[in-house]
Amino acid sequence: MAQPETMHENARRIAAFYAAFAELDAERMAAFYAPDARFEDPVFALEGRERIVGMWRMLCESAASQGRDVWALEASGIKAGDHAGRAHWEARYCFSATGRRVHNRVDAHFVFRDGLVVCHVDRFDVWRWSRQALGLPGWLFGWSGAMQRALRTRAGARLDAWMNRSR
Repeated sequence: MAQPETMHENARRIAAFYAAFAELDAERMAAFYAPDARFEDPVFALEGRERIVGMWRMLCESAASQGRDVWALEASGIKAGDHAGRAHWEARYCFSATGRRVHNRVDAHFVFRDGLVVCHVDRFDVWRWSRQALGLPGWLFGWSGAMQRALRTRAGARLDAWMNRSR
């Protein structure tokens, strides 16, 4: 990876975002998103900075509650230009619903406007993730669209409940 001083400023922003995530600092992560930002991954589809930041706060809180000794995040392959960027990141953690260890490998794509993220898309192998996080049910059904829709519905409901509790 390029040295920070030779990186494009949006690449430095991506690196700083993942440094904050590695420290489970959702408040620092929040500063990277525009008010009208969108986020999508296989589990969440979110509109607006408030919901995106709510997701990061919830996930950071959950990871911290599992113990920092089981949390690790590394980012690599960070590249960006004036309007778009990308990164690869890997997280190791305990999935809170089952207590099972997960090693998730994610490819992230960003779109920037005026130095802020307006679109953030994370892609990962849902079946691989579900086998680790859910065990046998993930192994048997994690590849199916029905399971993936159920994961998205459950995650959205969990985020709604978490955001309502936090108000």
